[in-house]
Amino acid sequence: MKPPLFDYVRADTLGEAHAVLAAEGPDARVIAGGQTLIPMLSMRLARPKVLIDIMRLPELATIEETEDAIHVGAAVRQAELLARPELANRQPLLAAALPWVGHAQTRSRGTVCGSVAHADPSAEIPLVLVALAGSIALSTRRRRRTVAAEQFFLGLLSTDRRDEELIAGVSFPCTRPDHGYAFREFGRRHGDFAIAACAAVVTAGSVRLAVGGVADRPVAREWGALSGSALDDAINELAYDLDARDDLHATARFRRDLVRQLGRDVIMEARRCLA
Repeated sequence: MKPPLFDYVRADTLGEAHAVLAAEGPDARVIAGGQTLIPMLSMRLARPKVLIDIMRLPELATIEETEDAIHVGAAVRQAELLARPELANRQPLLAAALPWVGHAQTRSRGTVCGSVAHADPSAEIPLVLVALAGSIALSTRRRRRTVAAEQFFLGLLSTDRRDEELIAGVSFPCTRPDHGYAFREFGRRHGDFAIAACAAVVTAGSVRLAVGGVADRPVAREWGALSGSALDDAINELAYDLDARDDLHATARFRRDLVRQLGRDVIMEARRCLA
């Protein structure tokens, strides 16, 4: 199929991108890497009147590392972030999850923030953001606001972004002393969207487990220093709370079983990082 007719704006300044978003509202879509939006246009699942290309805005193409976080602009490609030599030291969970995002070809074009904007419940980058309690920066001509990842993802392909807002960047908290991290996912093939994925962040006294691919958005749950049957019971309760459904990829029961197995595995792996 061919996409419907639309106007194309290659923004030369951030102000121009904001102005078009303000003028067109829900009829405008931002395009960066295009790895999701272009297929949606071709299948006519998306029908914007205007596409706003932000990939030539240098202020959105930066990765800034501070003491506490890695700040990734909206025009940063996934491959660029993955290639950073110190990524595994600064945030091992992000470094572990990025190789599972699509394939090398799609990572070379797709952007980090594009995955966040699409909000697929099986996507790895939103899952990591939620697991780390990261945040999303949104901007308009007049204001800028920051939304916690757990509040940003509202449901299937649905976020807290308003029509006039641009996702300017995302922030991943850096690793902290006495924290362990681990990531695992299960899919039909490497590079496919996950049937279930789990990310764990642990300390000596706490466990935070985030699950993707099961509910309509990434979901995190935090407990104390559980172990043995108490940990199994907590993961089992989470698996049922996610309200898994049967679909063409897997049954609800299979997804719950994956949450139980992967959840325990990533927690144990993250705890080994503390030793």
